[in-house]
Amino acid sequence: QVQLVESGGGLVQPGGSLRLSCAASRSIQSFNSMGWCRQAPGKQRELVAIITSIGRINYADSVKGRFTFSRDNAKNTLYLQMNSLKPEDTAVYYCIVGEYWGKGTPVTVSS
Repeated sequence: QVQLVESGGGLVQPGGSLRLSCAASRSIQSFNSMGWCRQAPGKQRELVAIITSIGRINYADSVKGRFTFSRDNAKNTLYLQMNSLKPEDTAVYYCIVGEYWGKGTPVTVSS
């Protein structure tokens, strides 16, 4: 089992940046897939970024060029760097490792 804890969310103005972190309770190197998804109020969950089993990172079209997904195996931590944030990025962001999900961190983009 893996516990995942997200952090780094908050309130930011449009055009601003945030870096989300996801700390895992143990090594996650053995997992074939991991990523981030989000759920905005009243909307379905949306996959934001995912690392595939061959190491390729796929991004949702809505975040391409603005978000960057990375990982630090030594720290068992995933990151999501979010730049040029827009109000439509407002959502609760969840990290995913295999079948495990964190509890999410809220991001609000508003002036």
